Amino acid sequence: MSSNPFGFGPDSAFKPSRRQFVTGLAIGGVAAGLGLARVPAFAANATTLPVQTLTGTEFDLAVGSSMVDFTGRVRPAITVNGSLPAPILRWREGDTVTVRVANHLRNADGSIHWHGILLPANMDGVPGLSFNGIPPGQTYQYQFEVKQSGTYWYHSHSLFQEQAGLYGALIIDPREPPPYRYDREHVVLLSDWTDMDPAALFRRLKKMPEYDNYYKRTVGDFVRDVRRDGLSETLSDRGMWGRMRMTPTDISDVNAHTYTYLMNGTAPSGNWTGLFRPGEKVLLRFINGSSMSYFDVRIPGLKMTVVAADGQYIHPVTVDEFRIAVAETFDVIVEPSGQDAFTLFAQDMGRTGYARGTLAVRNGLEAPIPARDPRPLLTMSDMGHDMGGGGHAGGHKGMEGSCGASMAEGSCGASMSSGHGEHGGAAAPMHPASETGNPLIDMQSGAGEPKLSDPGIGLRDNGRKVLTYGDMKSLFSDPDGREPGRTVELHLTGHMEKFAWSFDGIPFASAEPLRLNYGERMRIVLVNDTMMQHPIHLHGMWSDLEDENGEFHLRKHTIDMPPGTRRSYRVRADALGRWAFHCHLLYHMEAGMMREVRVEE
Repeated sequence: MSSNPFGFGPDSAFKPSRRQFVTGLAIGGVAAGLGLARVPAFAANATTLPVQTLTGTEFDLAVGSSMVDFTGRVRPAITVNGSLPAPILRWREGDTVTVRVANHLRNADGSIHWHGILLPANMDGVPGLSFNGIPPGQTYQYQFEVKQSGTYWYHSHSLFQEQAGLYGALIIDPREPPPYRYDREHVVLLSDWTDMDPAALFRRLKKMPEYDNYYKRTVGDFVRDVRRDGLSETLSDRGMWGRMRMTPTDISDVNAHTYTYLMNGTAPSGNWTGLFRPGEKVLLRFINGSSMSYFDVRIPGLKMTVVAADGQYIHPVTVDEFRIAVAETFDVIVEPSGQDAFTLFAQDMGRTGYARGTLAVRNGLEAPIPARDPRPLLTMSDMGHDMGGGGHAGGHKGMEGSCGASMAEGSCGASMSSGHGEHGGAAAPMHPASETGNPLIDMQSGAGEPKLSDPGIGLRDNGRKVLTYGDMKSLFSDPDGREPGRTVELHLTGHMEKFAWSFDGIPFASAEPLRLNYGERMRIVLVNDTMMQHPIHLHGMWSDLEDENGEFHLRKHTIDMPPGTRRSYRVRADALGRWAFHCHLLYHMEAGMMREVRVEE
């Protein structure tokens, strides 16, 4: 199958400016006569075109290739019914829905995966596992009973089609009224767009994974650190980063030097607008439908009350800001009053760019856009190597004792303590034998804590109340009630320079399936041995996150794994078949961080 099936041509002579990448174009693809796809960017009068909403029980979706323009370059995208993002689908809990997906791409199979939805395996939409994909010119009929409610999304699971635009929001109305009141709602779908052919971006990541890391430390930084910390400590710090072949500025693999961040398919200059009347309670359904980008979201001047995570009700918690991992969803309620416009501000985790929109009493209004926060720096503590104290602001005490000066591939951590607990509480790591001497691993962390109450890199002590996993608690008790009968521990592993990602150092192509017994209640423990953040998604079943004491805490479909963390969750294997289990950073999954899960009688 071609890796370039959608007409992505070589780079043209026109190169967008840095500002155009960050803010995009106000006109955004609705210019008359260009024959562009229907994208909800806004024209000169600042009137937002809404994403189409389809309701009912029968749906027809046409996957095709269209031309779009977010940066001043007309580029091909993959659209659904001619729209980027795809139409909002509105279902109702308890209904049986039928979705006919027609593939109009010229020479590429297609697919749609219903993220976080409980359904039969052959309806899950993962080519090679649950079905064979949808060949060009053919139609596949999805049909299943809707067994849940809440905010979800759907996207392609074929090659890099998701990055090229095949994603959309999925809202399921509950049979019973929700445990909160609101007057109106808006979907806020965040995503990342690149003018590059996504396959070419993946090739660049394999060859030059540090390409977007413009902010490596300089001689000036070295002099500043010597003045602050002393020469010996500064040299020790630089030596440890050098032995790991990493930099503390490497927050994300791809950032706004390549991406334009979108809100409901609208670039920042387009100013997507959601309307409100003063005094209303407005439900905002946030979805991170990006391929590689974490967002830190806030609305200056407004508190946000989080009422649901990944479609499931939680005890309400009021915050100023939240970090949303790739594939997560959060429902928040705001009560705008006192001014006519409020900025929805979603900066990327590396502080290189942002998506933005406006809540306003009428179209055409804007509120001030806040400055991006200072760029964060990783510390040894972030990666679980703070074994002698020092806290998050400090860094590396104890690192020499755990990894020493000979941080060769696969060697760091081999002599660490092997004791570990069953659940996600404090534990010294024991690394699987497959990691020892593995050329696809360039570091192993000392991860022992779940860090559920840690706001995360770049969000600590910022003067705002930031949502954490520890703040969220499901509104219901453990729906299963049984203690897990067994525990499976998996390490998230990688090699930064090779852009190789895996579980336990074994990439997907070489890994045996993880086999679950139908009906069993089991525990998965994840240990992040890498310096990167990974959102981990298990298809077909819920992931019931445990607290530090191993008790049921929060029902999720995607578990975020910051660097140097160890987190555990319970799984009820109640869905027969073959399921995908993977990092939801698209290029990490493609580079090997994926497993097959088989639920068998």
